Amino acid sequence: MISPSTLSFLKSLKKNNNKPWFDNNRDKYSAAKNNFEEFVASLLQNYSSIDEDLKGLAVKDCCFRINRDIRFSKNKTPYKISLSASFNRGGKKSIFAGYYFHLQPGGNSFVGGGLWRPEPNELKKLRQEIDYCLPEFKKIITATSFKKNYGELEREENQVLVNVPKGYDKENPAADFLKMKSFVATKNLSDQEVLSPNLEKEIIKSFKALMPLVKFINRSFE
Repeated sequence: MISPSTLSFLKSLKKNNNKPWFDNNRDKYSAAKNNFEEFVASLLQNYSSIDEDLKGLAVKDCCFRINRDIRFSKNKTPYKISLSASFNRGGKKSIFAGYYFHLQPGGNSFVGGGLWRPEPNELKKLRQEIDYCLPEFKKIITATSFKKNYGELEREENQVLVNVPKGYDKENPAADFLKMKSFVATKNLSDQEVLSPNLEKEIIKSFKALMPLVKFINRSFE
């Protein structure tokens, strides 16, 4: 389970996002980090028996560092105010689509996954797969379990092209999907849901609803 003290640490970090405070509270960070990693380990063990592409992954292959990369950011706060893990074939830095769990207090936690901003080569392959297999793709994202958990794929304005990519006709039946730069679905989690003893069970259920999309995307790269 996720401990209330883990959420409390993240709430305090949001108010005190600086190195002196962090150094003075490093023991609380270590406890929160350990709690999160224990949860990820359990989730990984149980879900990898369902999606065997995740077998062989370790917790370190999934969890992200809490330190922010501030080199090119106007926001110079040194730490993320969340803990997160990505469950991808080959690890979190691989090209493959996968699953994601984001822990952030205040109703900002969420579960989901897919493929975020792939490189041009992978995006080209995925668009081709969607073009060739549009009925299958549409069936995946309109399935009852997918819609119940996620509604639909996210379509943030900056993640969608104005026109269809070069090489495709604007009247292509798949045009709306071919314009997309990311293929992601997420489901928000309240703090109450995050602290529930049923959290892992609910995340696994959400991951299973996403698995056909993940498999479809990864197939296009093979």
